[in-house]
Amino acid sequence: MTNAPFGRVIAAMVTPFAEDGSVNYAVAEKLAIHLVDNGNDGLVICGTTGESPSLTWEEEYELFKIVKQAVGHRAKIIAGTGSNSTQEAIAATQEAGKLGLDGSLQVVPYYNKPPQEGLYEHFKAIAEACPELPMMLYNVPGRTSRNLEAQTVAKLAEIPNIVAIKEASGNLEQACQIRSTTAPDFAIYSGEDFLTLPLLTVGGVGVVSVASHLVGKQMQEMIQAFVDGKNEVATNIQIQLLPLFKTLFITTNPIPIKSALNLQGWEVGGLRSPLCELQLELKEKLKNVLQDLSLI
Repeated sequence: MTNAPFGRVIAAMVTPFAEDGSVNYAVAEKLAIHLVDNGNDGLVICGTTGESPSLTWEEEYELFKIVKQAVGHRAKIIAGTGSNSTQEAIAATQEAGKLGLDGSLQVVPYYNKPPQEGLYEHFKAIAEACPELPMMLYNVPGRTSRNLEAQTVAKLAEIPNIVAIKEASGNLEQACQIRSTTAPDFAIYSGEDFLTLPLLTVGGVGVVSVASHLVGKQMQEMIQAFVDGKNEVATNIQIQLLPLFKTLFITTNPIPIKSALNLQGWEVGGLRSPLCELQLELKEKLKNVLQDLSLI
């Protein structure tokens, strides 16, 4: 298996909120410790699942500090410092570097819809401005409206501190193209839980996961089974977890995962507008899946 610079299972951590809507830093610290204790090699802080679009940069920097202090000696801490403004992304990534984080997650610029050359120049500028911080590209065209094409990824992978991609296009053919056109040490992470095992078969190294809030250890077991050539074991774990993978995306992430954590008693709070609470009928479906897997 190709080198996994940030580990195999990385939780895209939710951001807990208090009743008044402020960030609950105390719960964030406890949750980070729990996630690392339960199968996660790393944490993405303030990514999509962390509701980054509705956080202030000051709140994000405070979360970076708290999580780094809590578990930075045991896990890789990756800062979600991407933006559709190149200069804003550079400034935030430089701040993450000053805080001693282990890497940055850089999403494809959203809304602007830049062409491939614009995407290349955007990521190149961030990497060159922050050479000490390893970068993970984040391709999620369902949210950004722009696909980061394989040939652009290959070109970016030649930049020394661009070391990985979170590939959430849902396109295994594209993942194959990335694997065939990049060096072996360029890491491909699944950005979708249900595609973790299929992506491993075409050269992936792990997953940036929502489900690992709940089943981090099982996901580690699945990946290890694949590495050990125990394909039947890996497939059985994939099949067992598939209902959870699907249910955590029955509506916009992170609505279901925050509901699941609250059902477990975590008190991660609600969501910031314009996101809203999980509908009652969907919450019942989620509850049934969690009960079937003995997660509540």
